[in-house]
Amino acid sequence: MNLFTSSSYSIEVGSILDSSLNELLLKTYSNSKVIIIVDENTHDFCLEYLLTSFDSLKEAEVMLLPVGEENKVMEVCFQVWQALTDYQVERKDLVINLGGGVVTDMGGFIASIYKRGVDFIHIPTSLLGMVDASIGGKVGIDLGPYKNQLGVFSHPKKIYIDTIFLGTLPEEELLNGYAEMIKHALINNKAQWDHLKSISSIGQLKNESMILESIKVKFEIVQNDPLEKGERKKLNFGHTIGHAIEGFFIDTSPVSHGHAVAIGMLAEAYVSLKKGLLKSDEYYDIELLLTSKFPMIQLEEEAIKEILQIAQHDKKNESGKILCVLLNEIGECSIDIEIQHKEIADALFYLNKFAISLN
Repeated sequence: MNLFTSSSYSIEVGSILDSSLNELLLKTYSNSKVIIIVDENTHDFCLEYLLTSFDSLKEAEVMLLPVGEENKVMEVCFQVWQALTDYQVERKDLVINLGGGVVTDMGGFIASIYKRGVDFIHIPTSLLGMVDASIGGKVGIDLGPYKNQLGVFSHPKKIYIDTIFLGTLPEEELLNGYAEMIKHALINNKAQWDHLKSISSIGQLKNESMILESIKVKFEIVQNDPLEKGERKKLNFGHTIGHAIEGFFIDTSPVSHGHAVAIGMLAEAYVSLKKGLLKSDEYYDIELLLTSKFPMIQLEEEAIKEILQIAQHDKKNESGKILCVLLNEIGECSIDIEIQHKEIADALFYLNKFAISLN
């Protein structure tokens, strides 16, 4: 069992059967109601394993969320809060979030707001959830096309990461996690970049050692800057443009978070190149990997205008300026760099040459 420990929570990586979960349920929450939040996918593919592995969960109530980022909205939260009230859930009770990034984001937000805070645990079941979304204490929901516009910093009591759940994932979901792993490498660790770009199959991403490498990057950055006042902003690389793209498509042809971030990283790397921060050979190395693994999307001029307007409302902006993370080199970046609408548009028009149409 690999353990990451902070003052407010811990992450255990390894078989959940060998983890502290059973002891925690029997001791700390022996007299508590337990609510397990799942979506349609984890209900069908992951819940039974959890319930049959832990007798202490046999009385747990299961709450089912609709699947998909487009359902990470306040209306669904209200339904769950009402259900928690109907079940007479109290502050001493426990919420377990079993799912990918949408479930951990939303379930953590629901638990953090309900009665000013109910304890919660994350059991991420997607690669993206394991290496990124479940870690760091950011929980929240979307507001229209604006990603995670409503949220709080609130850490789970525990995070249990077991690669057994990755066996249920299609390749597309592994690629979502791959995008965040690439992000960690590009902002922090060139050796990790070299490792990630050398894999021969996407299935290799299920390797626990590769997952641990990425968790370590995220965990240490968050430890140094839990409330995102400085260093933690590095983790937003690819997310200014990526979130805007994800928000633009959310009600029509939803683009997965990892896919949108991959496009966002390439666009922001291109801006880094044009600003003279990133050398051309390193940019083209990034371009080669990302365009080979993630399809670029055809964006017409009107679509790009709307994406720019969404980016203008990004929560990371200050004084009306779009602030971005840009690369100085592979493994090193700068935060809070102002970028202009034209720079974003030029990057997206450039990426059109690699694009396929969604239509």
